[in-house]
Amino acid sequence: MAYHTSVYLFLFLPAALFAYQLTPKKVRWVTLVLCGYVFFWTISGKLVLYLMGVTLVTHYIGTWISYNKLQCGMKISGLPREENSDIKKQFKKREKRILAGGIFMLVSALAYLKYYNFFASNANILLQGTGSQFALEAKTLLLPIGISFYTLQAIGYMADVYWGKIDGQQHPGKVALFLGFFPQIMEGPISMYSQTADTLWAGNSLKGENLSRGSVRILWGLFKKMVIADRLYVLVQVVFEHYENYHGVIIAVAAVAYTIQLYMEFSGCMDIIIGSGRMFGVTLPENFCQPFASKNAAEFWRRWHITLGVWFKTYIFYPVSVSVTVKRWNKYGKNHLGKYLTKLGVSALCLFPVWLCNGLWHGARWSYIFYGMYYFVILLAGIALEPIRNKIIQYVHLNERAFGYRIIQILKTWLIIFIGELFFRANGLRAGFRMFGSMFRDFEIQKLWDGTLLTFGLDQADYYAIIAGCLAVAVVGMIKERNLLGEEGMGKLYCPLRWAVYYGLILAVVIFGAYGSGYQQVDMIYAGF
Repeated sequence: MAYHTSVYLFLFLPAALFAYQLTPKKVRWVTLVLCGYVFFWTISGKLVLYLMGVTLVTHYIGTWISYNKLQCGMKISGLPREENSDIKKQFKKREKRILAGGIFMLVSALAYLKYYNFFASNANILLQGTGSQFALEAKTLLLPIGISFYTLQAIGYMADVYWGKIDGQQHPGKVALFLGFFPQIMEGPISMYSQTADTLWAGNSLKGENLSRGSVRILWGLFKKMVIADRLYVLVQVVFEHYENYHGVIIAVAAVAYTIQLYMEFSGCMDIIIGSGRMFGVTLPENFCQPFASKNAAEFWRRWHITLGVWFKTYIFYPVSVSVTVKRWNKYGKNHLGKYLTKLGVSALCLFPVWLCNGLWHGARWSYIFYGMYYFVILLAGIALEPIRNKIIQYVHLNERAFGYRIIQILKTWLIIFIGELFFRANGLRAGFRMFGSMFRDFEIQKLWDGTLLTFGLDQADYYAIIAGCLAVAVVGMIKERNLLGEEGMGKLYCPLRWAVYYGLILAVVIFGAYGSGYQQVDMIYAGF
């Protein structure tokens, strides 16, 4: 039961809304928790027990840390400052051990279920290389849906309690609701406890405005997925599965097509999820902000999968940046290497674990790890070349706000993105390098109009639908980028025009959606991460 299916849209979601509204306000949280577990069970069956286990561990660790903080406060009350300091250090060490234990349990379970076979297969290759007869046995492991998403939320919750950003929640139901809210179980967005927990718990009644805005957001997500993404999937699937038969411009087209497919599908899914949450009066964090308007790779990642980037920045980048290792490097660098190399070294130390984890988070494949390292190198190179870039701009008196320069920067970023997504989608790292190399062979531009593109299962009408859909998304993106409609959004438009847009979206999904003969229902890409 994925978010784009008729079962979810016309059965489960309306039933959840109906049950929620009929339930007394004080216990509406119970209804939402049960809906989350039912949703989880329909996809993963008895593995819903895993989600419950994660919830119990998260609640217990948070409560334990909060209790420790309370004990510390009681113990230092009325004592001299000199004695306070030592006692605080002792309790802080205890809290750190508790937090480390909680993180270890969750990460260990995640690593075993998601990465065991990957590490086992690679370990066996190394063992064979040494002549050893020992081999790790592959295992058939069941992977709960959304495990990567709610595991990060759980770790974030425990860390926030440790840092004192939030108090450990005494009621386990509130933690269960935070981790098990059904619209975001499968694909995020990865929210912080302070962003959604109170609203979820409030149990406010349904409102017409929330229902209408949520419905429009869901409809916009369906448009992106069914009109654009599901069509592009047909082309992408053929080329990436049989890349040996293609080269030059076709591989380049496939890389661009996959990037667009991924964006339309993932952002479309986020629209459905955020719209679903909005119906209940819950504002989930945005995950995309016009990423293709970015002028460099760093800006792109501030606009793409925003909640994942924020999580890595908050819970990996920041702790590493204040770690003993970085402090020692800072001290050594300032005394021996100079400001430039010191800054570059600090950036490398902080960015490397972020992008290694980013690659691993997506899945147990070398191509995903390469994808993370690709952006690590790109971002580090940007930091390294920044002084040279600034000097060149200053020397030639280049106006960075000039339209032509901005276009060049955006196109350069697109090139970086397309190459990265080619490796991300390729069936293994070896296939990725072969596809990348094949782009530079027999680059026959005429294949774009000689009928070759009509051999992948799409006809001219399909391409017209894709182009028109992309233009519509681009126009909406430009409106959002310039904030032309403000916070009111579509509500700011003249009523007849607004309803014309609504009916247009409905007709576009019904008439031009990629379903029926020649198409297949495509699962959400990020549901498997």
